Amino acid sequence: MSKRSTTTMAAIALVCAVTVLAAPGAAYAAPAPTPSPSTDPKSSGSSKSLKSKDLEAVREKIDKLYHDAAVATDEYNAAEEKAEKQSDAIVKLARKIAAGQARLDRLKSSAGAAAREQYRTGGIPRETQFLLSGNPQQFLDNAGRMYQGQQATKNLLSQLADAQDDLARYADDASAKWKELDEGAKDKAAAKKKVERQIEEAQALEDKLEKKERERLRKLEEQAEQKAQTDWLSSGVLKEIDGKASPMGKKAVQYATAQLGKPYVWGAEGPKSYDCSGLTSQAWASAGHGIPRTSQEQWKQLKHIDVKDMRPGDLIIYHDDASHVGMYIGDGAIIHAPRPGRTVTVAGAGSMAILGVVRPDA
Repeated sequence: MSKRSTTTMAAIALVCAVTVLAAPGAAYAAPAPTPSPSTDPKSSGSSKSLKSKDLEAVREKIDKLYHDAAVATDEYNAAEEKAEKQSDAIVKLARKIAAGQARLDRLKSSAGAAAREQYRTGGIPRETQFLLSGNPQQFLDNAGRMYQGQQATKNLLSQLADAQDDLARYADDASAKWKELDEGAKDKAAAKKKVERQIEEAQALEDKLEKKERERLRKLEEQAEQKAQTDWLSSGVLKEIDGKASPMGKKAVQYATAQLGKPYVWGAEGPKSYDCSGLTSQAWASAGHGIPRTSQEQWKQLKHIDVKDMRPGDLIIYHDDASHVGMYIGDGAIIHAPRPGRTVTVAGAGSMAILGVVRPDA
């Protein structure tokens, strides 16, 4: 992971002050119902004649498509993370199988040596040996050694059976992991198709618009984000937020800040591009603290914090399905990777529907 120069916290505050109420390219608005066919830019014959309400319906549909793509991206990332863990487990099992086979070979060799020794002695019973021996003490000594040999053979056979059982169990475990890996690959492929389908549909809607309509669409997006941010700030929430970043939180913020301007690519974890949770997970990894890969798992596994208690470095989870995440950097702003066609940017923390806040280093 390459090291990049980072801006100072003062610079971050300055950027926030300028952009917090009008951050370009913020992520999905809250999901809205799919518009009727009349919202298709070409359904009225020409995109030039689109009314404001029709364009707003197009914006809502595009937002929903990108939101659904974000959900599918989380599914894809989760399947990928699970596959990596399963692959690691299979490698460990393969090592156990190799070590177990080597142990089994050694035990079989020892068992063979014991059998050959018994063959050389002819397997004569102790009573017969006593009758044939003119030295009782020698018989007792031989009997003691024979007993020890019998115990050693019994122990050897027990170890041999255990080694065979271990190998069978390792093989069964490996087979189960391979099956899970195959099922995970299918889940991953299905999620990939879902992401691509949603993004292609959203981009197709935008492509149908004339240039001036796309500009109007972008303004509508900004207005929706500004209104949500203004409403959030109007609640007085910033008056209660005064937390200071932890040392690791500062490092995470510095990493995220250094990624500003890099493109959003679904499934990406850097260093050239990111999706939303790829950015936050890598930022915290750079601070020396690993966190879950997806926004949904970040919401499930990390400690929940009240909004009024959040501090720079904390993660804000968005939407009821935890499908988006951004990193709080102070002054009511976040850094996040919004969606396809956008870059890592600063946005208002309240410009989307907040589900809650989590703290990686709680």
